[in-house]
Amino acid sequence: MSDRTSVPDVSSLLSPLDRVRPLIRTRQVREFTDEPVTAAELDALAEVARWSGSSNNRQPWRFIVIRDRAVLQRLAEAGLPQTRALQTAAAAIAVVLPVDPERTISHAYDDGRVAERILVATGMLGLAGGITWIRDDVVGAVRDLLGLPADRTVRTIVALGHPTEAARHPKSAPGQARLPRAQLVFDERWPAGRPS
Repeated sequence: MSDRTSVPDVSSLLSPLDRVRPLIRTRQVREFTDEPVTAAELDALAEVARWSGSSNNRQPWRFIVIRDRAVLQRLAEAGLPQTRALQTAAAAIAVVLPVDPERTISHAYDDGRVAERILVATGMLGLAGGITWIRDDVVGAVRDLLGLPADRTVRTIVALGHPTEAARHPKSAPGQARLPRAQLVFDERWPAGRPS
């Protein structure tokens, strides 16, 4: 007879909706406190990024973990307003992709997929993240700040940190954050008579 006691799997007691609730609660945050993100937390987020899926498992992205506050500020200033979350971020992860016109769509897919996984992982760590978008007119400045060669580009930088109290509060009134399910989710096919 074993001395070990069996620990029940609590997740099996939850409904499917309750089990996926962490995904539903994943939000963008653009205001962070001064509290630093630890090296272990950044390493964990980098592993999540590295293990994200990609089109045909090409793994086209490379990641730059940015901790230097001066660099974060310069990146924020380069692309305002889309980069405003970098103004207060404790760190960030830049998603670097090859410049390849033949793979624009698959790279956009891979970029979005990894950015969302980083956001989900920040919540699992008790942190928060915000996706910042690098416009075409500022890519050159960002490329210079990050020391990228001409054959690499950045469209997404995920700002990381601890959310401020104000950032924790919902931006929409209860029940207003999403359209009603009946307007978004249909069974089997598009409802007859429903406009696009």
